[in-house]
Amino acid sequence: MRLPMAPTDSMFLLGESREHPMHVGGLILLQPPPGGDARTLRTLFDAALARDDVASLWRRRAVRSLTTFGMWAWEDDPHFDLEYHVRRDALPQPGGNAELRALVSRLHSTLLDRSRPLWEMHLIEGLADGRYAIYTKIHHALADGVGAMRLLHRALSADPDRTDMPAPWSPFPSPDPVHSAVGTALDLPGVTVRAVRGVIGEAVGMVPAVVGTVDRALRGRGGAMSLAAPRTMFNVSIAGGRRFAAHDWSLVRLRRVAEAARATINDVVLAMSAGALRAYLLEHEALPDDSLVAMVPVSLRREKTTEGGNDVGVLMCPLATHLDDSAARLLAVRDAMVDGKQSLRGRSQTALLTVSALGMAPLAVGVLTGNRAVVRPPFNVIVSNVPGPTEPLYWNGARVDALYPLSVPVDGQALNITCTSTDDRIAFGLTSCSRSVPRLDRLLGHLDDELTALERAFGVPAAGHDRSG
Repeated sequence: MRLPMAPTDSMFLLGESREHPMHVGGLILLQPPPGGDARTLRTLFDAALARDDVASLWRRRAVRSLTTFGMWAWEDDPHFDLEYHVRRDALPQPGGNAELRALVSRLHSTLLDRSRPLWEMHLIEGLADGRYAIYTKIHHALADGVGAMRLLHRALSADPDRTDMPAPWSPFPSPDPVHSAVGTALDLPGVTVRAVRGVIGEAVGMVPAVVGTVDRALRGRGGAMSLAAPRTMFNVSIAGGRRFAAHDWSLVRLRRVAEAARATINDVVLAMSAGALRAYLLEHEALPDDSLVAMVPVSLRREKTTEGGNDVGVLMCPLATHLDDSAARLLAVRDAMVDGKQSLRGRSQTALLTVSALGMAPLAVGVLTGNRAVVRPPFNVIVSNVPGPTEPLYWNGARVDALYPLSVPVDGQALNITCTSTDDRIAFGLTSCSRSVPRLDRLLGHLDDELTALERAFGVPAAGHDRSG
């Protein structure tokens, strides 16, 4: 039976082109269970593939015809082939982080086959350190960035001794083993779609909130809208090639800097990104005089509330990239975020959606209409920090070393910085247009340098061991 596709889902199929793939992704690095190695994990996946037990979500393919009146719909693929979707890859020697990033970048650049269910999972062997990698990509029509990360988390458990866990593509007989705090941060295209809907459907009747937001933007104060973002090398039309880079740090290091600066961990993430972007743009002689502006999804939920729902808003945060002092940048970011959050507190969910949509609307119109002309950017880069489970995660005894998100660059936003945390480590995943953002891996070194500079500036001793993905 053909199920009508939600209009917002079909938009991602209608707006997709070779230069604008519309899939999200994730990279998991697994440490084999005690006494095992990468071959142990291969054997587990071989057994799962042999069972050919696949949840209905993964069997759906997108179709449209006269019987659907030209609209996109979902149907079960009568020729579903699990081995087509779950593929094996091996890294060339020496099998290090550079080779892994190059492979994932190439895989993330190619379009999914629309004649089949819109997902792929790549089991990657050959890492010299003995770990096993899994890269998954899912079309935005099938699952948004939030849903994709939840699906990956669903396949994991906090129990290191559990050995009966199904494969990620298999049906799950029990509730989600892991409940993640994933929010809108991973889903720029989805946010932009909802932004247009919010402006059209909710702006009428929200005049006070809208007027207040515009007034703050005109006066250069923090809030959901910015009129100050300069044009940068990141705010251009993009091509189809993608680059991916990733690194993770001990969360203890960021926490100590945050405590010393009376800031939040998210403020430190923003300051690290600000310093790294400043250094990168200076290398390319492309640093604008005005500060870059980041779009930052923020949680506004009160600490002790027992109510459900998502109190999430969008803030435009000046990154103080015009300042050459690391400590001054962090303090400026901290103050801007405090001011911005204050502007959103106390507003209804409808008002939050409306004012957040104001800042996103220029970009959203381009995503929805396919108009690739890049006008003055509403912001320069998205920087997301998505807190995850604090305990270690496992799949059949194999420990998750890191889970890196891969996002969807769009015209006007050629670079995305998203962080996730697991087991007291924070992982930065960078996704970019390969043509517009050369040598993306240079940003990783700049991020590390900036964290070290912040520790030095606030008298914080370095702690923990860091590794890249």
